[in-house]
Amino acid sequence: MARMTLNGLEMAYTDTGPRNGPAVLLLHGWPDDASTWDAVVSVLAGAGLRVIVPTLRGVGETRFRRADIPRTGDSAILALDAIALMDGLGITRFQVAGHDWGSNIAEALAVGWPTRVERMAMLSTPPRLGGMPTPSFAQAQRQWYHWFMATARGAQAVRDDRKGFAHIHWTNWSPPGWFDQATFDRVAKSFENPDWAAVTIHSYRARWDEAKPDPAGRWLAERVKAKKSLSLPTLYIHGDRDGVNPPSTADDVAAKFTGPFARITLTGVGHFPQRERPDAVAQALRRLFTGDASLFPADAVPAKPVSLALGVAAIGLAVAVAGIVGSRRQAAGQ
Repeated sequence: MARMTLNGLEMAYTDTGPRNGPAVLLLHGWPDDASTWDAVVSVLAGAGLRVIVPTLRGVGETRFRRADIPRTGDSAILALDAIALMDGLGITRFQVAGHDWGSNIAEALAVGWPTRVERMAMLSTPPRLGGMPTPSFAQAQRQWYHWFMATARGAQAVRDDRKGFAHIHWTNWSPPGWFDQATFDRVAKSFENPDWAAVTIHSYRARWDEAKPDPAGRWLAERVKAKKSLSLPTLYIHGDRDGVNPPSTADDVAAKFTGPFARITLTGVGHFPQRERPDAVAQALRRLFTGDASLFPADAVPAKPVSLALGVAAIGLAVAVAGIVGSRRQAAGQ
């Protein structure tokens, strides 16, 4: 794993595929690490794409190198970390996919650097364009851990047993049996990072105004809240058995995108589609990032979802694609 020091943060990352290929940035979520994309990277690199996979601050081998840097984790500051990495690699234009935390980092990148982000995929977590309304009681119940970390006792419990805290989410957010203990144990080593708890707690407190966002990224956080829609070609991937963000939480996602948009719902899949069905996710991302025209057909479709093969029918997936608008002729960087 390579490393690059960016403004006092030593970021670990992998850089796979042809150096002259179109660049793709893959951003992991929480509680997870960069290995979440392992089965996807080879497919994308094999399609001629240069695939950059960073480890987020507070996770794994990524380390703060100065004591005076705030241990923050809001989406805006994580986006600033990501753009600094792409700057350091000399990559000016790129495509991006993000899962969970990574989904909102990707969105922030598209808001903050619209001329650089060409296409985007968001997995399992809806966009925050226009700000985050107070959730319904049912959704607040699913997000109990947000409110738990907002209390002093809850935050201390997370510090005391970070792996136990992460494990209950892996158990609750996807169908039973989707992972084995050996896999979790490998990933959980990344949670031994000394700043994992601090970054985690800040991330969840900041999104509900229980903590202030990192001052360095305040301008971007405010821009995401003010922005109502995006027009770059976007793919939204969701599992129909997601235990924290069920598909109903994405009902209004299509309305936030005025350009080409597709939504894929994977049957029998929970919150970690790139781990649970890496074959399906890899093929969908390959098609998105290589410019396959069939993902965004030029003709409008009815509002009611329609079934498309999307290259994965052979493996028996039920795929729902909704809200497809616009034309592939629209510039990818819009």
